[in-house]
Amino acid sequence: MSQIAPRILVADDQKDILEALRLLLKGEGYEVDTATSPRGVLSALDKRDFDALLIDMNYTRDTTSGAEGLDLLARLQTIDAPPPVVVMTAWASIDGAVEAMRRGARDFIEKPWDNRRLLATLRTQVELGRALRRSQQLERENRALRKEGFPELIAESPAMQPVLKLMERIGPSDANVLILGEHGTGKEVVARWLHAASGRAERPLVAVNLGAVPDGLFESELFGHVKGAFTDAKVDRLGRFQLAEGGTLFLDEIANLPLPQQAKLLRVLETGEFERVGSSKTQRVNVRIVSATNADIHAETTAGRFRQDLLFRLNTVEIRLPPLRDRREDIPLFASHFGRRYAARYRKAITGFAPDAMQALLGHPWPGNVRELDHTVERAVLMAEQSLVRARDLGLGAGADGVTPLDQMSLEDVERVLIQKALARAGGNVSDAAKALGLSRSALYRRLKHYGL
Repeated sequence: MSQIAPRILVADDQKDILEALRLLLKGEGYEVDTATSPRGVLSALDKRDFDALLIDMNYTRDTTSGAEGLDLLARLQTIDAPPPVVVMTAWASIDGAVEAMRRGARDFIEKPWDNRRLLATLRTQVELGRALRRSQQLERENRALRKEGFPELIAESPAMQPVLKLMERIGPSDANVLILGEHGTGKEVVARWLHAASGRAERPLVAVNLGAVPDGLFESELFGHVKGAFTDAKVDRLGRFQLAEGGTLFLDEIANLPLPQQAKLLRVLETGEFERVGSSKTQRVNVRIVSATNADIHAETTAGRFRQDLLFRLNTVEIRLPPLRDRREDIPLFASHFGRRYAARYRKAITGFAPDAMQALLGHPWPGNVRELDHTVERAVLMAEQSLVRARDLGLGAGADGVTPLDQMSLEDVERVLIQKALARAGGNVSDAAKALGLSRSALYRRLKHYGL
């Protein structure tokens, strides 16, 4: 939960029950207000906001039918942005629980309640309610981060605040920056933001995925070549360094660069000089280097697979991006952002996400991080048959054991799962994962992009 203590409104006409719930919730860090009637609930909502309501279905006027509770639920739905409601009932009626859910309750608890289930239910609903409210306020909350010419940063979670402060400090400088983080965490977005914040913003930002560059073409790709330098060199070609002159060169997947190529890159970073393939003429270049990797580059250096002197040149400042599972508060914001984008692209009248869809998004582990979420929302927008995306549209469902059986997956889904498992076994090292899968490194990168990983 967030640092602000969640506030719960508990409603029941029995004082001993109110006191028992107040003590239980207070011990778990909640702030608790109480009410003894439906009127008291509505009066409390007029005075302050609550993260969730825990309300009884029966009061003194009618102690068995649940009619008062159902009427209260209906009235709560007329309030602008009502908090999540969990109902309590002493009558073990499935029909009554279904009717309560139909009228807007998010969940129900039977009396006498089980403390663990009650606390787990409330915790889930508090998180979901807060997430939905943040999603509805996406434009307002990100206004300060949307600067002219800057890529949009969605980063409201506590885990991202130190990252944003560091970016603000180093953006205007010429310092080389190393961005660390798992696949799909937004490393390229950060690189583009840093470029836009720098004095080089009017000059080019040139990106190159070093993991996808075949070893034999490395020098040509980065430094360029002259006509006739090798069989396919039909014309002169400028390399990425020259294309980025005066601007920023973004070297993605830097840890996958083989040692021989690391030495060539280091020389350019140390001297600012290089020669195009097939030429003896020395070229000088002035670029800022922003690099990124999903690998544990410090472990790679300790193991002798990455040059320490090159690492020193790359990470004047190091930025570490948290995975999406550690910034759950941003999931609804990303989902809304992607939802609007794809609704416009595919001309779908999608207005948002139903509560069951948002809960599914919040509960998914997102091994592919923001990129996987983007891919999932795009698919959901295409599949949605109503104005709200539902959980079934997301394609995140699993069997009873939490895992979808392989024989129920499409061939593409099976390949996606195998790639995820190979990456996990390789600790995120793309080269090792590619070898285990019998693929070239560039072929695996194409699949990673295709599957949104």
